[in-house]
Amino acid sequence: MSESTPEDKKQPLPLPAPEQDTAAAAAGRGDGVTALRVGESVRLDALGPLVVNADGSMGRVGNWAGMTEGEREATLRLLGRRNKQRLEALKAKKAEEEKQKGE
Repeated sequence: MSESTPEDKKQPLPLPAPEQDTAAAAAGRGDGVTALRVGESVRLDALGPLVVNADGSMGRVGNWAGMTEGEREATLRLLGRRNKQRLEALKAKKAEEEKQKGE
């Protein structure tokens, strides 16, 4: 059994040097990393459509990338109708709660 000295535990590991231009560095690496700059817009279409849950929380379709084009179209139609119904129900519930508070 080897014993470690207190000096070994005090020595922090060095951090890597910061990159000068992260966008250029990411483009040069070719590892599929997308660099983001503050204030720029980002498209998240590849993640799939948003799903409005009954409690108002939101999520995404987990297997969107593995769906065929036909499955995606059917999913979009279904989610469009269901999300609209859920949002209307949530708005009605909120309006009812505000009405109750006002009385």
